[in-house]
Amino acid sequence: MDISALPARERILLTAHDLFYADGIRATGIDRVIATSGVTKVTFYRHFPSKDDLVRAFLDHRHGLWMAWFVDALGRRGAQRHIEGGQALMVLADVMAEWFADPAFRGCAFINSVVEIGASVAGATGIAREHKREMVEVIAGLLPDVPQRMALAQAAALGVDGAIVKAQMGDAALAREAVDDLRRLLQALTATLAVA
Repeated sequence: MDISALPARERILLTAHDLFYADGIRATGIDRVIATSGVTKVTFYRHFPSKDDLVRAFLDHRHGLWMAWFVDALGRRGAQRHIEGGQALMVLADVMAEWFADPAFRGCAFINSVVEIGASVAGATGIAREHKREMVEVIAGLLPDVPQRMALAQAAALGVDGAIVKAQMGDAALAREAVDDLRRLLQALTATLAVA
C-alpha cells in the first residue's frame, strides 16, 4: 500500500505500526519512523508529542485491525453455523493457522509489547488487557449460553495465546504443531459442553 498520499498522522501511524510489529518497539527509533514516513520532526512531534504517545496509538490501531480481522476470519470459517452443535470453538484453530501462515506474522503485538515495554509506557498494559478482554468476549460469542461460558472462553483464549507464542518461536513446522496443540485443547473444552 502506498501511504505517501495519506495525511501525515496516518503515514506516521501506519509506518510505526509496521516497524513496531516487525522489529519491536525499543528497536525502532523515532528518527527511523520519521524518515520512513517521510515527515519532518516538527510534523511528527505535532501529532505525537512523545514516543509513548505513538506506542499507545500503535496499540489502539493494532487492536482495531486485529479484532476486525479476527471477527471476519471466524465468519469466513463459518463459526456461527457451528454454535448450535457446540463445535464453534474448533474454528479458532483454523483461524490461527491462517494467521500463522501469513509471512508478516510475528506473534501477538500485545503480548510482545507487554513483554518488551511492560509498564514503562503508561497505559500500554491497560490497552493490552482490554484487547485480550475483547478477544475473550468474541470467543464467548462462539459458545452456547451455558453457566461455564466465560470460563471456557477464557481457557480457549489462553490456548490461543499459547499457540501464538509457540508459533512465533519457530518455523512453519512449529506453527503447525502449535495449531495441532490448540486443536486438542479446543476439543477437550468442547467435550465439556457435551456433559454440561
